[in-house]
This record gives sequence, C-alpha cells and structure tokens, in this order.
Amino acid sequence: MLNTSIDARKNSLLAALPPQEWQRWEAQLEAVFMPLGQVLYESGATLSHVYFPTDAIVSLLYVMESGASAEIAVVGNEGLVGVSLFMGGESTPSRAVVQSAGNGFRLRSQLMKDEFNRSGAVLHLLLRYTQALITQMSQTAVCNRHHSLDQQLCCWLLLSLDRLQDNELVMTQELIANMLGVRREGVTEAALKLAQDGLIRYARGRISVLDRPALERRTCECYAVVKKEYDRLLPNRPAT
Repeated sequence: MLNTSIDARKNSLLAALPPQEWQRWEAQLEAVFMPLGQVLYESGATLSHVYFPTDAIVSLLYVMESGASAEIAVVGNEGLVGVSLFMGGESTPSRAVVQSAGNGFRLRSQLMKDEFNRSGAVLHLLLRYTQALITQMSQTAVCNRHHSLDQQLCCWLLLSLDRLQDNELVMTQELIANMLGVRREGVTEAALKLAQDGLIRYARGRISVLDRPALERRTCECYAVVKKEYDRLLPNRPAT
C-alpha cells in the first residue's frame, strides 16, 4: 500500500534537482504505490506520466509478436521510467512492468516535457541518465548473447539489489525466466547452483543474497560496466 511518508528525494534524479527546479516540481509530484506486476505502460502506448521509483523496481521488457519477452533494463531509485517522452518519441516499443513492489512518484507527461524544454540543469541531468540507461540496454544485449545463464542471473540479481534497501528479492522463478527470456528450467538450475554454493537462499518466491562479494566475483563483466557508467554519469544515490 502507498506510504505517504516516503520522501521523493529517495530517488536520485529528484534529489539532484537544483532548489529552484525542486520548488516547481514538488507540488506537481504525485505519490503512487507500484504493486508487483503492474504495467506502467504497454508497447506503443502514449505515455501519460513518467515515474520516479523510490523503493520499487521496474523492468523494461521488449515484447515480440509471439508474446515472448525479454528484459532490456531495470529502473529503480537511480532513475525514471518513460525517457521516450522527453526524447521526442512519445511512445516506445517496450513494456514497463513493476518487478519489485514499492513506492514512487509520477509526473504528468506535459509537465515533464515542459521541464525538459526549459533546458538548463534538468535537461542535462535527464540526458546523462538516458545515456546510462542506453549503456545498460546495450550491455544487456551483449550479455544475453555471449554469457552463460548463470552469469546473467548473477548480473540481474546485482543490478536489482543496487536498487533495493535490503538483500532480499520477492520474485518467482517463472517471473525471472520471463525477464531473462529463457526457460524456467534453466533459471531453476542456475538458482540451485548459486544456492548450493552458498551465494543465495531461495524459498517461497524470496531470494536472499547471502554472499554478495562472491556473487560479484561470479558474474560477468557486464555488471561492472553498467555500474561504472551510472556512477560516472549520475549523482550519488541517496542513502536508504
């Protein structure tokens, strides 16, 4: 349920707004709860709002004509959902689905476009975020083509944990398989290996990371590439 006490500045982009911009935005931001599985927008739909998660995670999925899908990026308290709006596209071929339930804020589309078109600090902040997001999408494509499912799962877990307040994810293996675009049996096998090696504990749809350093050693180079780019381009994330 919606936690009205959540501070909008738990989102890094909102926290980075200069005082003058923040004064304009604060009254326009609407607090929202994002339940697991909620679709924020569908492929091809015109966006009515952009979303700034604070403790939720949103998965951006590319959906094929057959209905099959694969995750191309995750968005949490470091960013926003809906970059196509201010990049001039109005819509996008991807679908945005809440991967981990939580809170956030949203801003009406016209207000977002007006703020972007003012240029200045907001424009440059949003462009840097978009560059970081494009890096994540590009690296995900490379990872899915060249790295093992075991490595992909480790990378996905680490990227998700970076956007949460604790070391636990609520996520079924079927949902993970849909995110990664693989068969559920493959996720089951990869998760079992991580559990047997003491890196995670998986029970009743909850994944707890027990040894993050080992998980970082086991993943591919993609996690470090994405993290480095976000750290380079964006302000430090606020403490959770």
